[in-house]
Amino acid sequence: MKQRSWLSGAVGLGVGFVLGGMTLALVAGDMVRRTMGQSAAALAGDSDEIAVGKAPPKAMQFKAMKSFGSANSYDDEGGSRGGGGRAEPPKAAAPVAEMAAPPEPEMEDAPGDAVGGKDGAAAAPTRAWFPETFLFEPLVVTDANGQATVPVRVPDRLTQWRVLALAHSRSGAQAGAVTSFAGTLPTYVDPVLPPFLRAGDTVRLPVQVVNTTDKAVEAALKVDVKGAQVEAGARTVRVPARGSVVELVTVKAGGAGPVTVRASLGDTDAVVRDFDVWATGQPVVQTRGGSLAAPRTLSLTGPADAQAGSERLRLQVYPGALGVVRAELAAVERRPVDVAGDAYALLLAGQAPELLKALGETADPAALKALALVATQRVLRAARAPTVDVATRLAEGALAHPDNPVLARLGERLVAQVAQAQRPDGTCQGGEGWTLQRLLVATADCARTVRAAQGTPEGKQRAAAFTVRASGVVERYLPQVKDGYTAAVLLAEGAAEGSVADTLRTRVREALKSGADGTAWLPVEPDTVRADGQVPSEAEATAMAVLALQGDAKAPLADLGAWLLAHYTPGLGWGDGQANRVGLRAALALFKAPLPARVRVTVARDGQVVTEGTYDTKALREVLALEAAAPGSAGTHAWTVRAEPAVPGLGFSLALSAAVPWKGEAKGGLQLAVTGPKEARVGQLTSVRVQVGAPSSLPLRFQQDLPAGVQVDPASLDALVSSGQVTGWDVQDGALSLSLAPREQGAPVQVEFRVLPTLAGTLQAGASRLDVPGRPDITASLPPSTWAVR
Repeated sequence: MKQRSWLSGAVGLGVGFVLGGMTLALVAGDMVRRTMGQSAAALAGDSDEIAVGKAPPKAMQFKAMKSFGSANSYDDEGGSRGGGGRAEPPKAAAPVAEMAAPPEPEMEDAPGDAVGGKDGAAAAPTRAWFPETFLFEPLVVTDANGQATVPVRVPDRLTQWRVLALAHSRSGAQAGAVTSFAGTLPTYVDPVLPPFLRAGDTVRLPVQVVNTTDKAVEAALKVDVKGAQVEAGARTVRVPARGSVVELVTVKAGGAGPVTVRASLGDTDAVVRDFDVWATGQPVVQTRGGSLAAPRTLSLTGPADAQAGSERLRLQVYPGALGVVRAELAAVERRPVDVAGDAYALLLAGQAPELLKALGETADPAALKALALVATQRVLRAARAPTVDVATRLAEGALAHPDNPVLARLGERLVAQVAQAQRPDGTCQGGEGWTLQRLLVATADCARTVRAAQGTPEGKQRAAAFTVRASGVVERYLPQVKDGYTAAVLLAEGAAEGSVADTLRTRVREALKSGADGTAWLPVEPDTVRADGQVPSEAEATAMAVLALQGDAKAPLADLGAWLLAHYTPGLGWGDGQANRVGLRAALALFKAPLPARVRVTVARDGQVVTEGTYDTKALREVLALEAAAPGSAGTHAWTVRAEPAVPGLGFSLALSAAVPWKGEAKGGLQLAVTGPKEARVGQLTSVRVQVGAPSSLPLRFQQDLPAGVQVDPASLDALVSSGQVTGWDVQDGALSLSLAPREQGAPVQVEFRVLPTLAGTLQAGASRLDVPGRPDITASLPPSTWAVR
């Protein structure tokens, strides 16, 4: 194999520079299929070596090449969709791995294809690796002659590759070069595949054969399909010099699942690509959750009429305390500005270094300083003339920064204000219209605030006196504490001791609810409010229950923690600033141990492993996911989720999904009729007519799952918007969504849009659905239909 090299030129583009070295990137220049190029198969044997220069002299360093491209063999178009829903690929970000040769596809070859072609000649390796960018080296250090060599493996994509090199000398001089290269194969084969098919589709797939030589070529074309049926997959083709031909192969898709297509052209080229077959049924999903503190066995019942290939299992693992702290630090500054949120941001910025250290992580001082500055400015504005309620929110955040004299003095002043607000009877705050329940919660908040400043003898004495009087209030009104939230607050904030605390713990435990998924939470009773008069969320109440029941052997802390983690959203947290403060405290109390370096998670059905995965420390800081086919899940089965080692700081959600046959339905007065094209042809626009009937003044949403290879004409949708017939539209993942504005009269509405088929065959259109956003009781649906495309 020939070596290729590129010398520095006069073109410079800025993406980043390194002292005494260079930055190197290789990107596919032409993403259009069927352009000529050199495949990795033709380049195999020795790796290509890219020689780059000139840069200042320095010792040569070789770095392992990283692959930033996916190994997905359909041009990196990941994801699959089934049963009207989406069977998504795992969302967890895996560490970038060193590039290795793509694995040989598991296809059954004809005799002689695997190791030899016609007359015993060696067959070309199968092309199956198609990233768009395959090399990014931010640091390539040159040798004494200002040159460096980077070994690379060129992917299988047939395209023009673009090479960008940027250099930076020790003295600050900069230079760059851009060049390109295209390898060629004398002849090659390229099957044109759709991103998906639907179960039951019969399509004619185009397979293009290209001849770049000056002589006509006659060779055996063979198409093998795994996961579907193929007709007339073997034939002989003749391709003129400098020409190409297109052969059509019939493929029949059975049940849902992955399909792999291998096309070979004699002994000159072979390529493997894949796509998914989606189920056409109605999605049915069951979800269970829990903690990975110990093996958890759950009962799930799969539908008896599930469509073949549609049964899938998905496991999501939610981060523990470390993941929550990192996510909160990244999101807290971008949240809406309010007193509780600003106080929480200031508190988090002050406590983060110790929290991260305890969890095995290193803090970023610059980022924490920036967060503290922003939060300080907001808190100082709110603290100019604070009420007692505002003081209870701000004091802890200010006291979390003892090295800042302004904040330290502010925290002490706010605590003194709260302490002075305690009445002779021991209560704190209160006012006209306050209920006893709110007064007790407010008193507990005040007690927590005063105990936050115990760094001096005076502070300790003040906190002790305040807590004793507040405890007397709780003891006097104990018979009136009926709801679990109030009992949890009194315990979590340290306003109860002894037998009074024991009674409150019992009330909290009795108020807990358990779900079918194995988790537990604390519901909020009607007319229950926080100290600020707002109704607490169930997430905040559950977090309070976790804090209240610490050390209680009878409490289902693992189940509460699993529910709490499952209801955490990285961008929003658990709600407002108050809920996030309590939620983070609860997560840290439950999951304060550092995560292990590696955790292996397995999911078994009736004792047989269905899927498993191993995650390292970096991956454990994110939401992780495993997905696998689960055929034979009809009926009731025992599913076991196990982590080795057991990790209390991780919660999980296990979902079993399947697709069942659609049944037409209409609820709430909705009517829906969809008329597809009577005769559709490849490459010709055709119309789809939708007729809707609904009560007046309802905003409607129409959704249509499109057949494989059918594209919507955007101009026809824009015309509907311009005419006022629809207010908006969206097309993605083989589905069209139209938003219809509310109407004053209940007369039927008819809209028409155009589509463009790109595949010939008998194609299944998915279900048609009409609903009112936010109103599951008002809906209409039509079962899938069949389109014939010539």
